[in-house]
Amino acid sequence: MATPRVVLITKADCYLCGEARDAVGRVTAALGLEWTEESVDNQPDLRERYAEEIPVVLVDGVQRDFWKIDEVRLERVLQRAMTQ
Repeated sequence: MATPRVVLITKADCYLCGEARDAVGRVTAALGLEWTEESVDNQPDLRERYAEEIPVVLVDGVQRDFWKIDEVRLERVLQRAMTQ
C-alpha cells in the first residue's frame, strides 16, 4: 500500500485555514495517514503560486482542493492514492 504525501498550504490570519486543518486532520486520521503544513508567509514561491487559493491541499504534489476542503473528495483521492 502506498503512503500519499498530504500537504496543507496555509497563511497567517486565515479563517479558512483553521477549517481546512480540521478537515484534513479528520480525513487523514480516519485513514491512518500523516500530513504536514506549509505556510506561504515565509516562502515567496508558494505565495506567488497559491496567493488567491489559500488554503490548498496537495496530495503527492498535485493540487486537489482549495478554499473549502471537501472531505469526501479528499478521502476518495487519498484512498485511490493508497492503492497505487
